[in-house]
Amino acid sequence: MRILILEDEKILAMSIKEFLEDSGYEVEHYSSSEDAYDAVFEKTFDLLLLDVKVLGERNGFEMLQGLRKEDIKIPAIFITSLTDIDDLTYGYECGCCDYIRKPFDLLELKLRIEQVIKLHCFTSEEEKIILPYEYSYDLKKMKLEREGKTIQLAKTEAKIMELLVKYRGSVVTYQMFWEEIWGEWVDPSNIRVQVGNLRKRLDHDLIKNIRGVGYSIDL
Repeated sequence: MRILILEDEKILAMSIKEFLEDSGYEVEHYSSSEDAYDAVFEKTFDLLLLDVKVLGERNGFEMLQGLRKEDIKIPAIFITSLTDIDDLTYGYECGCCDYIRKPFDLLELKLRIEQVIKLHCFTSEEEKIILPYEYSYDLKKMKLEREGKTIQLAKTEAKIMELLVKYRGSVVTYQMFWEEIWGEWVDPSNIRVQVGNLRKRLDHDLIKNIRGVGYSIDL
């Protein structure tokens, strides 16, 4: 999962970037709204973290307004020192999904991001997500398919597959597995066994092992 950060406070931006990368996300930082705006059209991002008062001709509100006018629907969270309820209201009118006030705890930011991802990951109008090696994931039926045939998965395997598809393009860490599937700490060796069983059902190396970190599926 790739996240764009627009933040011109360098120390804060680096803290957020390092924290999110340690959490398994791919992050790109921009201090200028113009550079960030251009990057959205040049690269693929799954989430935007936008400060409101930033360097550039546009502030964060104006940047998101411009993207929405161009029919760019990437979910966005505003991060800002503004506290007035009118600013909060305006932020949502511009098209944000959430709004977090400075100063904030990085763990709170992570939780906000996870919530936005859950709400928006499977809201695509498309019924299927196309995966490498001619695999696809049926959003409505929550089933893995290849060449029109359903690959039968056990309950835990299906949950693992859904999580990997949800964060496709990023690494799903062991912590993310036990938090989102088991809801409690699970020994990484047990997770490796479960993922290993799932991989045996696949003809190709769809699920990649990121040694010591977790697993991923390419975009």
